[in-house]
Amino acid sequence: MKKYELIVFDWDGTLMDSEARIVTCMQLAAADTGHDCPADHDVRDIIGLSLEKAVSRLFATVAPDTVETITNAYRRHWLGDAVPHSPLFPYAQEVVEQLETEGYLLAIATGKSRRGLDKVLQESGLQPRFHASRCADEAFSKPHPQMLEEILVDLNTNPEKALVIGDTEYDMQMASNAKVDALGVIHGVHSEERLLEHGALGVLGGLNELPIWLQQS
Repeated sequence: MKKYELIVFDWDGTLMDSEARIVTCMQLAAADTGHDCPADHDVRDIIGLSLEKAVSRLFATVAPDTVETITNAYRRHWLGDAVPHSPLFPYAQEVVEQLETEGYLLAIATGKSRRGLDKVLQESGLQPRFHASRCADEAFSKPHPQMLEEILVDLNTNPEKALVIGDTEYDMQMASNAKVDALGVIHGVHSEERLLEHGALGVLGGLNELPIWLQQS
């Protein structure tokens, strides 16, 4: 009998190597709105949060209406085609397809908007593989557990039968807040030490290690 029935993936930094695109879009949004360009490492650190929360943290001194202006500028760049699209990480497609074949329920909990997630799911061809998803414009931003809790209800799964896979401390904290186990992946934006500090059971060197880890759990 499987220890877990449901695998809940983060998207950016976990399944898709979108760090460079996010950094570029945020810096372009800053330029469009007349603000200082945030450093690469500062943008990387907020990947995983909802867009509004990320912008509020990056531009901490601006007024709420300015946050909205920057957010809208970011969305224009992200949803456009001028900035190159992001690839999936190695083995992402193969692992998702394998887990679905093996009978796991699959879901996504992401800081992206619904429109943004639907765009990349369609581009990647992975949309049919997932049984549920929640986005940051449908629930509270990570690390709040609402996205994960709603997925558990949607798929009629107890917390102890679910596993979160993510690349940031926000994923680990969301899982902990929902009393769900979590694994980190090292190819994202937060370090192995940071993931473990915030509750990861372990950290995978690559997505190809996930099926093996599940077999041994």
